[in-house]
Amino acid sequence: MSAASSESTAVSPATIAFIGGGNMARSLIAGLVARGTAPASIRVAEPVEALRDSLRADYGVVTVADAAEAIADAGVWVFAVKPQVMRTVCDAVAATAAETDPLAVSIAAGITSAQLDRWLGGDRAVVRTMPNTPALLGAGITGLFANPRVSDAQRDAAERILATAGETVWIDDEALMDAVTAVSGSGPAYAFLLAEAMQAAGQAQGLPEDTARTLAAQTLLGAARMLVESGETAEVLRKRVTSPGGTTQAAIETFEAGGFRALVDAAITAATRRGRELSAAND
Repeated sequence: MSAASSESTAVSPATIAFIGGGNMARSLIAGLVARGTAPASIRVAEPVEALRDSLRADYGVVTVADAAEAIADAGVWVFAVKPQVMRTVCDAVAATAAETDPLAVSIAAGITSAQLDRWLGGDRAVVRTMPNTPALLGAGITGLFANPRVSDAQRDAAERILATAGETVWIDDEALMDAVTAVSGSGPAYAFLLAEAMQAAGQAQGLPEDTARTLAAQTLLGAARMLVESGETAEVLRKRVTSPGGTTQAAIETFEAGGFRALVDAAITAATRRGRELSAAND
């Protein structure tokens, strides 16, 4: 990348433009403002008037209906639109991308950096990311991949934006981003499904609905915190709570006999495959 293009994409004091103002964009904007980014330096292009009004009222950011107005002289463009419309959105702003050479950050599942680069006219700096819904609480995890055009300063800029929603991890091989999507992007739904099943099973044993729901939810919350905060592996923590001949061992043996690990592996494989199919479908 040339020195000129690196300077043109500097995040500070350059404007950050969000194309799309839905829930994920809102969580990132909230995090940026909370961490000291000037609201006036954030522009959001969002066609839904109610969403524009809400973002402007809550965070003081500049909101517009048209993407062309949001991206004018912005050094970073955050694409927060559905994968199905990404190509159309990129086509509409490609001419401006050729003039300003921004850093393009995508949070759309299944859209590769090569696709985004091509749709923006080619030779663009692109960071592909995969956040998950706990980002709405600042408790998310995001996988990031940078194409060769991205400078160190731009990597830092992308990480600063996504870190407002939680932890971040860089992926060197973009082919693994579909696995990231399968594990963490879709992962909250797996936890919710387990919570549903635990609640239903507790109710079947006679627990009141509210009690079963609270027990399941707080158990998952506590277990997740132990995984994150203890520094121990999931295997070590599982063994610590599984006393020989006890109730936990009886449950774990039932899970294992039912093919729990194989089922999880099959689910992650299916989600990974579907991510690749979505990329192909949007090409």
